[in-house]
Amino acid sequence: MPHPSSSSSSASVDAAAKGVKLERYASGGGALLMRRAGSSKIVAASSHLLFRATVLATLALVCLFAVHYPSLLSRSFRLSAAAAASSSSSPPRQTSRHRNLLGSSSAYAGAAWEREVRRSATPRRDGGMSVLVTGAAGFVGAHCALALRARGDGVLGLDNFNAYYEPGLKRARQRLLASRGVVVLGADINDAALLERLFAAVPFTHVLHLAAQAGVRYAMRAPQTYVASNVAGLVSVFEAAARHADPQPAIVWASSSSVYGLNTDAPFSEDHRTDRPASLYAATKKAGEAIAHAYNHIYGLSITGLRFFTVYGPWGRPDMAYFSFARSIVAGEPITLFRAADGTDVRRDFTYIDDVVKGCLGALDTAGKSTGSKSGKKRGPAPLRVYNLGNTSPVPVTRMVAILEKLLGKKANKRVVTMPSNGDVPFTHANVSHAARDFGYHPTTSLDAGLRKFVEWFLQYYKIDPAKLAKGSRVGTKTTKKKSMGAISAAS
Repeated sequence: MPHPSSSSSSASVDAAAKGVKLERYASGGGALLMRRAGSSKIVAASSHLLFRATVLATLALVCLFAVHYPSLLSRSFRLSAAAAASSSSSPPRQTSRHRNLLGSSSAYAGAAWEREVRRSATPRRDGGMSVLVTGAAGFVGAHCALALRARGDGVLGLDNFNAYYEPGLKRARQRLLASRGVVVLGADINDAALLERLFAAVPFTHVLHLAAQAGVRYAMRAPQTYVASNVAGLVSVFEAAARHADPQPAIVWASSSSVYGLNTDAPFSEDHRTDRPASLYAATKKAGEAIAHAYNHIYGLSITGLRFFTVYGPWGRPDMAYFSFARSIVAGEPITLFRAADGTDVRRDFTYIDDVVKGCLGALDTAGKSTGSKSGKKRGPAPLRVYNLGNTSPVPVTRMVAILEKLLGKKANKRVVTMPSNGDVPFTHANVSHAARDFGYHPTTSLDAGLRKFVEWFLQYYKIDPAKLAKGSRVGTKTTKKKSMGAISAAS
């Protein structure tokens, strides 16, 4: 048996050994815990740095996005605002897939706006039409809108007031229309959302689509403008009428005699070839006729195309020869006359504005109804028509200048050159037998009589004293911004 003292000693040794082991274990565990705590701190710091870096990167991306794509951000804000306002009486603001060339159309919304639009578009006679006139502040558009209103039809105008020629003249036409109770909205036909809103607000019976980028030579400088207006804009109008109008309106639109291009058969008939355009302008008008055929076939739209032949008269376009020649003669500046390659004078089928207006109204009055619906189903074939609107009497441009010289009492400083390859054609000559048969179109105004009326308006509008012209004084015509309403109304 072991000695009691030795057992006690052994127990003490074991206890001491265990204490050492526990101490070593504790110190080792502490070190491990310390190492783990340090690692956790490092991970936490790294995560914090990563989070801050992510936030900064996100902010940087948002800033870059806002700088480069502000239109998309503003669109989301507009949609939010529209949703917030959905409970009010005003309709929510819509956005367009097409870029409105004038900017936002937000001003054209709300109960007051709809009342004004409906008032202008409401007929004032039994059986009257309700007509949307695009390009209403333009030359032909303003005259047609006035004629429609004068006989009691409802008229609402649309115009983008672009700067192809002096916007002041377009604004003067707008004021004249306003004095007769016709509202002309300042907006672009490529604003699809606005067109949808208009067709939702007013049950138009007809659309007189005259908005277009005009001018043959300017197409060489700004070709995209013609595609945007004469092709994309036409599609925009057809789309709105076909898909969003209920009922679908009948559409009368302005094509051009330019579609005859290099055709040499005279007089030009609707049965002649139109597949050889001489200018981009003519090509866009020919494309428009093909597009009209497609929309008539697919959606049952009643569509009438009018091929205008050199329209002239009071409130005309300053870019046209008779207008620019009058300005140059008054100012004592030279004019350039073109001669055809074979040495003959260039001839044009000059058509007075009043005759063209009668043709436009005749086409509207005889247009059949559209046969489609918003669902795309057709009730049968709808009319698809094309007509020439000309004077049927081509006149040398040199004779037109001689008439202007006589009426203005001043000789022109003429410079004659061979016609360049800029899209012009040597002559135009209209056959109007189809229009005469279908809606009694008969032009009655001679070039002498029409130019006399133009010169009377021209001198009054630009406040030119004929006595000073007779004395050979140099007279400017550039100050056109401020006109009295009395002078404008009298000139019309």
